[in-house]
Amino acid sequence: MTSVADQLDKVIQKTAQVIELCNALQEENDLLKLENQSLKVALDTAKGKNVELDEKLRVTKLAKSIEGTSEKSLDIKQKINDFVREIDKSIALLKK
Repeated sequence: MTSVADQLDKVIQKTAQVIELCNALQEENDLLKLENQSLKVALDTAKGKNVELDEKLRVTKLAKSIEGTSEKSLDIKQKINDFVREIDKSIALLKK
């Protein structure tokens, strides 16, 4: 049988090892918390940029749709003007 002193020494050594492991785990936990916080900031930044880009895309699509409409409007106006000229010519010929 081992003596009480030897058993006490083993308990003290194991306790010291547990304390060292606890300290190491605490340091790792602190580092992981910092990394987590950093990743949250990066994610928030990326989300903000995504919202900004979505808004730019929406504005660009709207601008292109308006631009296309104005080109179509010009084409339609030109055709209407051509038809009016033809009608005016036809009326002029009918009056003669």
